[in-house]
Amino acid sequence: MSNVLAAPGQPPVLHLSEVTKTYPTRPPVTALTGVDLTVHAGERLAIVGRSGSGKSTLLNIVGLLDECTSGRYELAGQDTSTMSATARTHLRAQRLGFVFQDSHVLGHRTVAENIGLKLAITRTPRRARAGQIAEVLARVGLSHRRDALGRLLSGGERQRVAIARAIVSDPDILLADEPTGNLDADNSAAVLEIFDALARGGTTIVVITHDLRIAQWADRALTLDGGRLVEGRPS
Repeated sequence: MSNVLAAPGQPPVLHLSEVTKTYPTRPPVTALTGVDLTVHAGERLAIVGRSGSGKSTLLNIVGLLDECTSGRYELAGQDTSTMSATARTHLRAQRLGFVFQDSHVLGHRTVAENIGLKLAITRTPRRARAGQIAEVLARVGLSHRRDALGRLLSGGERQRVAIARAIVSDPDILLADEPTGNLDADNSAAVLEIFDALARGGTTIVVITHDLRIAQWADRALTLDGGRLVEGRPS
């Protein structure tokens, strides 16, 4: 039996109801089964699970990178199952930001150019981009590295650039897949401090991880086990 997991008193920013994902292999593989999930503005949510538990599938569905086989997914009050591919792409660009274990920072581009790629995707007017880039660099503590090439950055700096790129368009939800997986303890702490500041500003943080330290950091932790979500941190 699936659980509806919600915090009272706030409208949800995303809501999944009885979401199932089955891949049409031979034989078919069901990665998610009857997942119900409600997440609210400013919440820091960790979803923990072993390899193969369905974490990446869930992230792809929440991030509008894939569609569920059955069930309903509402993002910002909109039923995504009825949308065209174009509408889903637009909603993803406007409402969601992504941070991955590999920062995907382009080594031949400057820090500012890497961040500007997201603004180009969201079609932000060129005259507004420089100010937005300067503001987001200040938020992640990298104003002094604005013109540095990506290949000259440390691992911690690259991940902060990735966060800046994800949040420069002010998304409602930041989806992070193992964001501290390649970082040492100090840089991991710096990333979580940035996430804390974002959450205080109303951004929802959803972290997919196997790191139990992040599960302890989050306001709420859920465990994926065999494609099912259960409330609570794994023991």
